[in-house]
Amino acid sequence: MKMMTMMKMIVVLVLSSALCVSADSLHEDLAISGCSASDGEDMYSLDGEELWYADFIKGKGVEPQPSFVDHTSYQEGAYEQAVANQAICKQNLENDIKAFKDFPVERDPPSSPIIYTRDDVELGEKNGLLCHVTGFYPAPVKVYWTKNGVNVTEGTSINVPFPNKDGSFRQTSRLEFTPQLGDVYSCTVKHLSLQQPLTRIWDVEVKQPGVGPAVFCGLGLTVGLLGVAAGTFFLIKGNECS
Repeated sequence: MKMMTMMKMIVVLVLSSALCVSADSLHEDLAISGCSASDGEDMYSLDGEELWYADFIKGKGVEPQPSFVDHTSYQEGAYEQAVANQAICKQNLENDIKAFKDFPVERDPPSSPIIYTRDDVELGEKNGLLCHVTGFYPAPVKVYWTKNGVNVTEGTSINVPFPNKDGSFRQTSRLEFTPQLGDVYSCTVKHLSLQQPLTRIWDVEVKQPGVGPAVFCGLGLTVGLLGVAAGTFFLIKGNECS
């Protein structure tokens, strides 16, 4: 695992993890509070799923929980506490940068982006495109979307960086869209470690039901009937001859 020390980082990152044991299963609760010179993060998760994070751009807490799970709400004042944590983090970061200014920053590039849809594709039905990258360090990455070569910002979102077990990070960006045949989308990822951005292209195509088995089945039935008819014909001829 990467050494999480200020001699190798320009970020101050605090991880708090606890294991919760019940009669049925083992759960992992994780809290992250961190900052860099340009970004900040404050989030809580359970079993690898985000339950709450502070959106410092919109100035509020976000609970990105899917509709099919029991919703968990955090107490009032969670966002205000996150803002206070950032102020402390920024001050600690300033002091640490002065103390460790001669130590190089480690940088690991992200993986090639993976694009997939939230639901099976149906033309004209609302869906979601997801662009996932992992293995990068430090966090975060920046993700950009295009549709038919035109930049798209409406309907886009990205989760906060989530730590992997090896100390690197992963992030997923989402684009809400309505698939139309022929449309082409792209996801571009930028990171400090990359000289050139990484781009993955995805185009709208709908899988049609296969006709092969039905054709072969029909052909087999036809050949079978012809064989029965031919056998009957020769049987009758043989009886007439005898």
